[in-house]
Amino acid sequence: MALKSPRVRFRRLALCLAVVFVAGCGGHPKGVLTPVADTSPNTSRVEMLIATTRGRSEMPGEMYSGERARNPSFADITVSIPPVRKVGEVAWPKKLPSNPATDFATLKALELSRDEAKAWLNASVKKSPDRSVLVFIHGFNNRFEDSVYRFAQIAHDSGVKSAPVLVTWPSRGSLLAYGYDRESTNYTRNTLESLFQYLAADKEIKEVSILAHSMGNWLALEALRQMAIRNDGLPAKFKNVMLAAPDVDVDVDVFRSQIEDMGSQHPRFTLFVSQDDRALAFSRRVWGDIPRLGSIDPEREPYKQELADNAITVIDLTKVKAGDGMRHGKFAESPEVVQLIGARISDGQPLTDSRIGLGDHLIAGTTGVAAAAGSAAGLILAAPVAVVDANTRDNYASQVGGLAGQSDGKRKFAVKDCRSTAAVDDRACQANR
Repeated sequence: MALKSPRVRFRRLALCLAVVFVAGCGGHPKGVLTPVADTSPNTSRVEMLIATTRGRSEMPGEMYSGERARNPSFADITVSIPPVRKVGEVAWPKKLPSNPATDFATLKALELSRDEAKAWLNASVKKSPDRSVLVFIHGFNNRFEDSVYRFAQIAHDSGVKSAPVLVTWPSRGSLLAYGYDRESTNYTRNTLESLFQYLAADKEIKEVSILAHSMGNWLALEALRQMAIRNDGLPAKFKNVMLAAPDVDVDVDVFRSQIEDMGSQHPRFTLFVSQDDRALAFSRRVWGDIPRLGSIDPEREPYKQELADNAITVIDLTKVKAGDGMRHGKFAESPEVVQLIGARISDGQPLTDSRIGLGDHLIAGTTGVAAAAGSAAGLILAAPVAVVDANTRDNYASQVGGLAGQSDGKRKFAVKDCRSTAAVDDRACQANR
């Protein structure tokens, strides 16, 4: 019996995995941040302040891209929440314009100057019963609209009354861009510290809570650490820091040093972990098989003692069922957990995560460092599926541009869509059939 060629074997693998993942790979229309009129009387609204180091997008309805800006920008966005949906769910529109009766919809999207952002925050804090602020820092593989709608869902479902502030850093929204995203968090560290310093100095603000997800935890911890070193400690008003599925090195010396540098009077830390987190399993391979903080077993040593010594509350979500196929967004998608977050913020009660293409799933499941770094090896693996999956095709195009030295984020080539009628006779498409 003749052996199958590597190409044939890979194509069969792709088809098999397609059956597993295709149900969870649906995307949503681009341009969802184009404002619409609120035509439904029963919707809820979440208005948030945006602070971002992303570059501006030239695409209508996107506002900001995944590229890095020289200076931070600010915006005021209002999102409407439909009256009927599952708690924990972001009801993405299936087509545009969004229908506020059934979809998350953008009602307002205005860019602000720095002074206008300060005025917005001052007015919003005065509306908060306890003069508090909630800062959300999203994770890896998030486009701008992903972070906006997810934070709107969290703010609404948790029931918090704090002034909502979204810190969004330059993520390209692709598993192929792991290295780029990681460097973007480091790039944003000074900007986030400046925001923290402003919140600390504003006498109108009485309490600050921080919720970070995935790679955003590295950014949050480093900014807090940097602020504590500069100020010889953190202000008492920084009450809660919630670390959801943190993509942070679990090496006790790394995490311990971050906490120790914040001083003995550091905020109350709550750590959300899940041992079945597929995204963190992927990250672990990227980092040379170093476990990630968000996927540890908190009952095992040395973690158990280290967490106890630092008075860190741990919530193990391993047995929680959530809709995220990567099992990386349980903190936001589980109704019980997101409401516990609200209780933690609002009452101080103790507590006892996008767009991923089929090709991205294949890469996460079959490759390690090469794919994550956006290297040629990873892109070669993605190529056979990039022609059949729209999300992977977009991500693939961006990464090829990066390897070609295009740093402006503009695509100067095309990845063929072999599903189209015009591509039937195309040789490149025939080669992949």
